[in-house]
Amino acid sequence: MPLTDPALVALAEHFGVARSFTDWKGRQTFVDDETIRAVLGGLGIDAGTPEKAEEALVAVEERPWRRTLPPCTVLRQGQEGRIDVHLPAGQQVEVSIELEDGRSRSCWQVDNWNPDRQIDGRQVGEATFGIPSDLPLGYHTVVAGTVDRRSTASLIVTPSWVGLPAAMESRRVWGYATQIYSVRSHNSWGMGDLTDLADLCTWSATQGADYLLINPLHAAEVVPPMEPSPYLPSSRLFLNPVYVRPELIPEYQDLDDAARDHARALRVEAVGNDTAAERIDRDRTWTRKRPVLEEIHRTGLGPARRMAFRAFRRLRGSRLSDFAAWCAISEVHGSNWKLWPEPLQHPGSREVAAFVASHASRVDFYEWLQWIAEQQLSAADRAGRDSGMALGLICDLAVGVSGCGADTWMLPNLFAEGVSVGSPPDQFNQAGQDWGQPPMRPDVLAEMAYRPFREMVAGALRHAGGLRMDHIMGLFRLWWVPLGLGPRKGAYVRYDHEAMVGILALEAYRAGALVIGEDLGTVEPWVRDYLRDRGLFGTSVMWFELDGAGRPLAPEQWREYALSSVTTHDLPPTIGYLAGDHVELRHRLGLLTESVDSERAQAVAEREQWVQELRNRGALASACPTDEEIVVAMHRLLTWTPSRILNATLTDAVGDRRTQNLPGTVNEYPNWRVPLSGPDGRPMWLEDLYVDQRAARIADVLNGN
Repeated sequence: MPLTDPALVALAEHFGVARSFTDWKGRQTFVDDETIRAVLGGLGIDAGTPEKAEEALVAVEERPWRRTLPPCTVLRQGQEGRIDVHLPAGQQVEVSIELEDGRSRSCWQVDNWNPDRQIDGRQVGEATFGIPSDLPLGYHTVVAGTVDRRSTASLIVTPSWVGLPAAMESRRVWGYATQIYSVRSHNSWGMGDLTDLADLCTWSATQGADYLLINPLHAAEVVPPMEPSPYLPSSRLFLNPVYVRPELIPEYQDLDDAARDHARALRVEAVGNDTAAERIDRDRTWTRKRPVLEEIHRTGLGPARRMAFRAFRRLRGSRLSDFAAWCAISEVHGSNWKLWPEPLQHPGSREVAAFVASHASRVDFYEWLQWIAEQQLSAADRAGRDSGMALGLICDLAVGVSGCGADTWMLPNLFAEGVSVGSPPDQFNQAGQDWGQPPMRPDVLAEMAYRPFREMVAGALRHAGGLRMDHIMGLFRLWWVPLGLGPRKGAYVRYDHEAMVGILALEAYRAGALVIGEDLGTVEPWVRDYLRDRGLFGTSVMWFELDGAGRPLAPEQWREYALSSVTTHDLPPTIGYLAGDHVELRHRLGLLTESVDSERAQAVAEREQWVQELRNRGALASACPTDEEIVVAMHRLLTWTPSRILNATLTDAVGDRRTQNLPGTVNEYPNWRVPLSGPDGRPMWLEDLYVDQRAARIADVLNGN
């Protein structure tokens, strides 16, 4: 039923909490009062009773009148803006813009007939000023000056269009997608690392690929157990040092023979019996690798390297030192900061400062690890470009973070409490999903001028030619799930997409990079149009590209501005999908909401429908095709679409069958722990790729041969 409390309706409207939504079957569904009140609670609003809701509404409506300037204004380049200024009634004010480069521009007053308001016993007036339309791109400052005070706020001017980076030269490109931890070499420590990534980039370039799309490399816990999902990190601002290759650190050469022998022994322990390994064990890798990294750190740095490290620390600023402090405290008190002694739960406390001072070497170690990780990531990106890639790495930015990790400790006010991010029920996940990640508060993001978001995007693009934004719909709205109510009883909360997409575009423009938005699942139709109009790429997956009648969409009707692939990491590799593995696995784990027989019949019908489409289009000639022939034909069909970016998963290229992730599960299935394997199910080494004929056939098709 629709809400009946006018104050609750007004609060929901003000904070962008949707009171209804259209479900995956096209039905309008209303959000109940309990959910609305719980979501508002996550935004710091007590609306538990009608009286409290009315009181909160008055405070919300008065809030802009209690400050001189709004905290942040975001405009597109070429757009003339308006900004409201609040000050004591009748007081004169001058407004100007201080640009990033130090220049200044004047604003002009425009008509505003809004009456004065009485706030706390005094009359407050509102004046409106115009912002010039010819301001340069960048992060600028609005200045409002009166006879007795100077107030400032942020002004961000963003590109209207991102489009293709110059490196692409307006041509189509293709590349591989992989979960780098799964791609192990004979020299890695039980899981793929940044040196393996560099070698994989080089090989991919020799195949004709112009990029390599990888899983998020965000920081995880530094003490076991380490969260296996790269999409549930501790921090999106920093890297996971488990991906560092110790032997490639220059100072490794300074270790004495005994230390190197010890390092080699620990690597053997980390590798274990990898030829029979069913899953990646990050904890085993990290607990063996960390002592070696600590030994290398203790050797110290030469003069030039010491200067470079100091420069890195200066550029990363206090955020780096805060993150390193979180790591060091975690070693003593565990990874969940909410269980730490209360004084240590606040990064600005005297107790945290005292801990950092008494554990200076550990803090320095974790700062050093970030420097090393960035150097090795940069080398991987450079390896691909030096071998002929137009774009190099495309890095993935996860949609959220762990509620008890580093980011929520460093930025506690940014994240909503008592709610988590998820998704409503859809065809593939009919119970909905709760991802266990606290959402960022849209109101606090604006108060902070989106600085944390800017840092995340800039960091992800620092050593990459592109960025994949996981669940890009989260820049428009997120499904908030109140604690204890379950994902079916959530609500959408809107974000200022004009601001967030604009910042994403600005950072991509400055990096000379492209942006790919993962826009699968439940998406408002206008969102895809908006992203296209801003020059951001969407995501098209062949299994989901269907027309209104549920038939395969003709290739010429696919989107041009999209990264197009046959499958995705949330589905089994194509050979497994063709075999119906997704049905059998979900049936075995009790995840189906329909009968297994009907799901099997649907899977068979889906396979036959696509095989027939491939035949009709001339992509598949064989009357009794093998699974490999079907996979190759599906990638051939990709090349007949207008999509500017084509993608093949590495699992499809080598004939792997096991899925990396099964949504809706945690430990029921070894999500994000599956090593790359060949068609026979046996783990496959990076070196095996270099002579793999299946991969060569996929590359040949994507190269247009």
